[in-house]
Amino acid sequence: MSRGKSPREVALDVLIAVAEDDAYANLLLPKRLDAAGLSGADAGFATQLTHGTLRGLGFYDWIIGTVSGRRLTKIDAPVLAALRLGAHQLIDTRVKPHAAVNETVSLLRRRGGRGAAGFVNANLRGIARHTREEWLARVADEVPDARDRLAITASHPRWIVDALADALAREHRADELEELLAADNVAPHVQLAALPGRCGRDELAAADTRLRPLPSAPTALELAEGDPGGLGAVTRGEARVQDSGSQLVALALTRSSPAHPALGNRGGEAELLLDLCAGPGGKSALLAAEALVAGASFTANEVTPARAGLVRRALEPLGEFEVTELDGRDFARRPGEFTRTLVDAPCSGLGALRRRPEARWRKTAADVAELAELQRELLRAAIATTRAGGLVAYVTCSPHPAETTDVVADVAADADVSVLDTRAVCRTLAPELDLAELPLAGGTAVQLWPHRHGSDAMFLALLRVASPRHVADATDDPDTTEQPDATEE
Repeated sequence: MSRGKSPREVALDVLIAVAEDDAYANLLLPKRLDAAGLSGADAGFATQLTHGTLRGLGFYDWIIGTVSGRRLTKIDAPVLAALRLGAHQLIDTRVKPHAAVNETVSLLRRRGGRGAAGFVNANLRGIARHTREEWLARVADEVPDARDRLAITASHPRWIVDALADALAREHRADELEELLAADNVAPHVQLAALPGRCGRDELAAADTRLRPLPSAPTALELAEGDPGGLGAVTRGEARVQDSGSQLVALALTRSSPAHPALGNRGGEAELLLDLCAGPGGKSALLAAEALVAGASFTANEVTPARAGLVRRALEPLGEFEVTELDGRDFARRPGEFTRTLVDAPCSGLGALRRRPEARWRKTAADVAELAELQRELLRAAIATTRAGGLVAYVTCSPHPAETTDVVADVAADADVSVLDTRAVCRTLAPELDLAELPLAGGTAVQLWPHRHGSDAMFLALLRVASPRHVADATDDPDTTEQPDATEE
């Protein structure tokens, strides 16, 4: 890509790559901005156009289908991307309608699509005849099912709306569904973790007025504005970008009880901590910092070599730690080796849709069923490799019951573990959080929410291994195929 491209051109290029190549916007966009030489307000505009279009895709697609009278599968990907980009500007930005139409049409013309440009021009002018409120009213008139209407106007696939509704209903908070879906469509502020033993959260906040402590974890801060990479605390390795919910679930493992030498190696050596599915390394960095403070040992494991490299990079400011590249299920063959194990299982990533808006359009309900089986196998392996009296934290960045409470309930039913009062542990760490009651297999679990807690929708259940007998069926011959990428830090 050559320099001199406009913010709209960069946004369109990324949207086309997302549609045609399954690119990840959060990874590709920074590269395209740099290649185009865009920064400041121009980079901000390109970012807003890209992520805003992806967040509103469901609503925009309904409008485009209504105006064009065509099935979207019959529209070429670059043309559909331009229509979506134009619809976003017309419906959800302050861009003048004539500018939204003319500039978008010009983009296609410059790409050599003169015939397509006429099609886009006609349809964007049709979209521009109605305001957002008028389009919402039209959905209400033309879509009879209330849940279908909500899926369209909140731009979430229907199956995800149903899953989120089910998860909220288990907390007796079904009335929060619309608020949750709206929160998924708002870009989050940057959150950081103050690494234990390096610098205190309050100290960092006192040194920079742009930072404020968050109630969702004892290490969590929010950056009001600016580039986190320019913060001295980040460059010095005292803090790192990390969602506050990710911080809380990691700290629940290390701080639910003090480090206990009797659980360590023979001879009373320090505890051994394991991050079973460590990529890309955010939780590993926090666990490693905790281990250093407590005098414990820490090992990170990540099956995908590229993501294992990210883990090593995340740990580098803290020192040298072992990073293995095994299938997490292989740890079932290493019984009782660790005292505390985090299994941050690969999941659908439905808890981070506000950060990765295109993810909602890529996953299906069938994907969840496949992931849930892997999650069970990984949790069994985590239990097997954790010694008697040790702790296992089962974590997903998804609130889908099939990936959270259902997994833990199934595994706990035939494993020598007890589910702890996870809610009580998290309330000790974050007493200001409104954590709903979520009973689970004789204990409780914790589900975080973006609309209620300002974090990704992280799930956590803490389990204590009750006896030396471990689960034998954590796959006697584990499949060595790569695990799907986890979608959160």
